[in-house]
Amino acid sequence: MATDPRDKGKLGLPELIAMGVGGMIGGGIFSVLGIAVGISGHAAPLAFGLGGLIAIVTGYSFVKLALAYRNDGASFTYLERAFPKTPTVAGLMGWMIIVGYVGTLSLYAFTFGAYGADLLGTPHAALTRRLLSVGVLGFFMIVNLRGVRSSGLTEDLIVYTKILILALIGAAGLTSTRSEFLFPVFNEGVSSVFIAGATVFVAFEGFELITNAVCETKNPDKNIPRGIYGSIIITTLIYLAIAFVAVGSMEPAGLLAAKEYALAVAAEPSLGNAGRVLVGIAALLATSSAVNATSFGASRMMSDMATDKMMPRAFSFRSRAADVPWFAVVALTGMGMLFTVFNSLDTIASFSSLTFLLVSMGISIANLKLAATTKSSRPLVISGIAVICVTIALLLWHLWTRERGTMVDVATIYMAVVVAELAFSKRRVVFKAKSD
Repeated sequence: MATDPRDKGKLGLPELIAMGVGGMIGGGIFSVLGIAVGISGHAAPLAFGLGGLIAIVTGYSFVKLALAYRNDGASFTYLERAFPKTPTVAGLMGWMIIVGYVGTLSLYAFTFGAYGADLLGTPHAALTRRLLSVGVLGFFMIVNLRGVRSSGLTEDLIVYTKILILALIGAAGLTSTRSEFLFPVFNEGVSSVFIAGATVFVAFEGFELITNAVCETKNPDKNIPRGIYGSIIITTLIYLAIAFVAVGSMEPAGLLAAKEYALAVAAEPSLGNAGRVLVGIAALLATSSAVNATSFGASRMMSDMATDKMMPRAFSFRSRAADVPWFAVVALTGMGMLFTVFNSLDTIASFSSLTFLLVSMGISIANLKLAATTKSSRPLVISGIAVICVTIALLLWHLWTRERGTMVDVATIYMAVVVAELAFSKRRVVFKAKSD
């Protein structure tokens, strides 16, 4: 079969899977494993399985919308199409996505700092962790301001290197698992699986990045679905294996004591100190790549929203030399630094996971509304929305009963987002009225 010359330079299936897997395994599993064990105990692997299920049902809506509305604006575009007469919905969700990216950016930086401090032999030194976290954000801010993008080959090498490392840890760890660490499975109750799955859902954030590249993809009708579903399945299998080995290799207390670098500790029973170092290196590679990609993508979305007057005009300012939205890059990095320095891992993970659960529900509702155009199965979309709603409800209940301070912090951030979006929507109306 002859190659279409128009496909030259476009992304194929391997690149799409690398993009999706790289986006998801960007720091999440390295830092939230301890949180999952703390909430669901022996059932932590099932919590990651639930996260994968939610990602699949959400991925279905992303696939259908991406192929129906082929625009690199992705989520923001879908919401605009679904709610054309109520731009506040798209605007509010757009702001929420950006704030969610701030949360994930801070999570990646937090994870980089935690594993970096562990490799330096100072795992409990908060100052070292904060300095490393701020440092990695500052470094990639400079990289993005210069307009330097990592090559596709480099990104692929990083992604597949960390996949190989995690697969090695999973395979080697099977020899050290013990049944007394795995049973009873629901030692913290069945509902804990849903709560933990919701709390660590941020570990699955990233597959939607594939839809941002729909216009640069070879044969998108085949490769977009395969890329999204394939990357989710690969990531879920890796998470299941890692969580199973971690829970089965040591007492929960050991994982809880390490918490933010629990995966490094989990690798020791089977691989010794070499396993701990190997995980640390993989974490540094994964989080560095994710910080760079998130800063690049989120700043462009902020610039597009500012151009549409959904955000302050300053976010659309671009440097003449590199055509980079410099103000958006600096603001995004600054917010990420504040978030990672002044918040705990629990707050960062809960906020980021809840945000992307809400975004997932919004995208699913948009797909349901546009089902006639996207040719989606309404029962399947409704079932996905139901699962997401139950998961969100249980997460909110957990935060209210167990971590009320975290819930107050998260609610405060959401209130600020709503106020900011409404203010700029009103400003847009004023501008429109004057122009009329």
